[in-house]
Amino acid sequence: MARSRDTSEPVELTVGERTVRVTHPERVYFPATGATKLDLAEYYLSVGDGIVNALRERPCMMHRFPEGLAGDKVHQKRLPRGAPPWVQTVKLFFPRFKRTADELCVTELASVIWAVQMSTVEFHPWNSRRADTEKPDEWRIDLDPMPDCDFARVRRVAHVAHEVLDELGAVGWPKTSGGKGLHIYVRIPPQWGFADVRRAALAFAREVERRAPQDVTTAWWRKDRDPAMLFVDYNQNARDHTIASAYSVRGTPRGTVSTPVRWTEIDDVLPDDFTIATVPARYAELGDLHAGIDQAVFPIDQLLQWADRDERDGRPDPGGVDAVDLDAP
Repeated sequence: MARSRDTSEPVELTVGERTVRVTHPERVYFPATGATKLDLAEYYLSVGDGIVNALRERPCMMHRFPEGLAGDKVHQKRLPRGAPPWVQTVKLFFPRFKRTADELCVTELASVIWAVQMSTVEFHPWNSRRADTEKPDEWRIDLDPMPDCDFARVRRVAHVAHEVLDELGAVGWPKTSGGKGLHIYVRIPPQWGFADVRRAALAFAREVERRAPQDVTTAWWRKDRDPAMLFVDYNQNARDHTIASAYSVRGTPRGTVSTPVRWTEIDDVLPDDFTIATVPARYAELGDLHAGIDQAVFPIDQLLQWADRDERDGRPDPGGVDAVDLDAP
């Protein structure tokens, strides 16, 4: 598929009303398949409405691989220099460093393709939007398997989470992580800050743990977690914590994709089946399975009542309001 790593002629892609120039289109990005930078851009074009729906108006960190997956990975918060004037940004303040950064804020598909031109493989948006970056409108349930946890356990826990969501009256929108886990997104009103959304997420995780203690852990420290269990990672709702969006490619040798799935598919889905080679046909057949997420808004009041109950019962948040994932790489 790749004739040359560096000497291929640039190509110009028409994306809506924009023209995006892609340099080194034949550079191999995914060594297991030989898929190139141009293949990556064409993948994102094929799921255009879906990736824009997932990223729209959100601050977005870019995971860049300037030399493909064989080279170093760059976690890029600040928009790279040289962006066209139509690529939009949102200014964020990072208290820990007392600095600001202008992050990518996708409003159209051309911005995604420009980011690919800048060697972006993965898109990691915030769970809040530009209108008020301190008020999340997305609650993220991250079903994160520990090293010895098999996918059968992930499936079981997903069903338990679905059961709890149904009882709450919340609509959950599942997707593969692009790795070994599953994510479930719930749209919420942008009325609470990150600390409260995280408290709500922890209360939900503990309810799932109560119902499936043989499968689930919410232990804060990694050393306290059974390596065969599934961790419901509520801390993904903390400020400036991001996970790969729906339709984001992951930096894996085969170019796996974080792919929306239907609840009826959970028992049959194999995350490795979803790659930049296979998802375009699925998307052409099914469309964006998360298209309705903005119309299914769930207020988290009951979850906050659960959090109050847990705290009264002597189960405070083990990480505190300013918690970070101390085990993250």
